[in-house]
Amino acid sequence: MMPIRPTPLSVAPMMDWTDRNCRYFHRLLSRHTLLYTEMVTTGAVIHGDRDRLLGYDAAEHPVALQLGGSEPEALAESARIGEQWGYDEINLNVGCPSDRVQSGRFGACLMAEPELVARLVGAMRDAVNIPVTVKSRIAIDELEEWPTLEGFIRTVSAAGCTRFIVHARKAWLQGLSPRENRDVPPLRYDLVHRLKAEFPHLDISINGGIKTLDAAAEQLQHVDGVMMGRAPYENPYLLAEADRRFFGATTPVPQRHEVVEAMLPYIEKARGRGAPLGAITRHMLGLFQGLPGARAWRRHLSENAHKPGAGPDVVVAALAKVRREPEDVAA
Repeated sequence: MMPIRPTPLSVAPMMDWTDRNCRYFHRLLSRHTLLYTEMVTTGAVIHGDRDRLLGYDAAEHPVALQLGGSEPEALAESARIGEQWGYDEINLNVGCPSDRVQSGRFGACLMAEPELVARLVGAMRDAVNIPVTVKSRIAIDELEEWPTLEGFIRTVSAAGCTRFIVHARKAWLQGLSPRENRDVPPLRYDLVHRLKAEFPHLDISINGGIKTLDAAAEQLQHVDGVMMGRAPYENPYLLAEADRRFFGATTPVPQRHEVVEAMLPYIEKARGRGAPLGAITRHMLGLFQGLPGARAWRRHLSENAHKPGAGPDVVVAALAKVRREPEDVAA
């Protein structure tokens, strides 16, 4: 089994957001931040269009495949396929609270079945040589938070999982929508910090409500890693300082205009495989957040990227509406 590499910063797997176009764009901002796919179900991996579901650009490494499922054999087979496709890590989703996920007996509802999750992890670890990790909540529904979290981690780590990413909120499977589950349950960072203190041999990352690199740095005083979600998606340029701040890089911070220019060849290639321009540029809308011309950038892309035949020239025209800064500074 390949050892777990230290990962002080990662971008969360987010349905409809962290697709291959998003990940390529984020990789231009940070060479080292760990990126995750959207969750892919075992049924889709085994029976679906793998080029569409699992395809990615080699530049995206390090990149992890997040799986959703609850059958050991199907997860083992899906993990093998993920390893064959070259992913650096397989992650099991034990945190998604959507109705569709619950109906398939996976996602956050598995928090109530730590013994099953241990079997799932064991099956995947036996099937692959790359790391197998778990992303969970702290508890679900009426289950008491610390006993649930502690028991879950103790049981699943006994099956050989050594990295856990914990969304520091309870998930309410009844009564809250998936969107409300991202905001309404209170954050309990203290429980994740306690988890690291009581399981010092495990690699523990924290997720939930962490919006700045300063906040991430504060969390890293207590845990091994920070997973950020909506913040780097909505304001992607905050990733530009990540390599220097958390990975010891000495390379220059990428500038916003340079990042856009570096996207142009990718856009041409992606269009060649059938990706419409809007499917790529929607991930780039927040790049100039807070700068003069940001609104004009967003408007031009929003109004023109979906037109038939739209290509890199639309992005070049949008970029011309934003003054090139002598030295961009990450937010």
